[in-house]
Amino acid sequence: MSQGRLSVNATYTMLYIVPTPVGNLKDITLRSIEVLQEVDLILCEDTRTSGKLLSHYGIQKPLMAYHMHNEHKIVDRLVDQLSGGKKIALITDAGTPGISDPAFLLVRACAHRNIRVESLPGATAFVPALVSSGIPCNRFCFEGFLPLKKGRQTLMKLLAEETRTMVFYESPMRLVKTLKEMATYFGPDRPCSVSRELTKLYEETRRGTLQEVHDHYVATGVKGEIVLIVQGKS
Repeated sequence: MSQGRLSVNATYTMLYIVPTPVGNLKDITLRSIEVLQEVDLILCEDTRTSGKLLSHYGIQKPLMAYHMHNEHKIVDRLVDQLSGGKKIALITDAGTPGISDPAFLLVRACAHRNIRVESLPGATAFVPALVSSGIPCNRFCFEGFLPLKKGRQTLMKLLAEETRTMVFYESPMRLVKTLKEMATYFGPDRPCSVSRELTKLYEETRRGTLQEVHDHYVATGVKGEIVLIVQGKS
């Protein structure tokens, strides 16, 4: 057991927030593997996706689906199980739970019931994308996914005045549309960076102005998970 850290096998109740790889299965910490091996239950978005990761590391633990469509319904039951002495880990399909993924409701419920929550450090997609963008990263704001319809234009107008570097998640189906809208609201010459397929075989970072990167993906098409970095207003 590491000095200053209680063992996973300690008798107190705990919810563990465990990051998982965003692509390369090697991007998981030794401590995360240890926790997943020792807990009583693992909550995950998709049992099939998480099953592949756990199988890769020889981890055999009960899995329960926990995602945006059922978290409101089962959060109280999970807190009751934690209060009863179960040790539970929460993972998502990729990255750190709570960063544009479920976690907040359960963590808040645990806080209200004085149940200890321990968040492990580990993989998250926006950090490597931000660091490799070539855009200032000493001050930034994380916006996650933009609204699809309601409030989208209002938010775009507000973000056009943001002076910090902005970090967005986007789907490959909507990236071109988003770049076009940002070029309209922020100006076509605003620097940006698009990282896709992070840690995977075809990882790519495309840098340029909003207009240049938009035109590139109009010509080539878009595949993979996307992190979009946009420089703040000068």
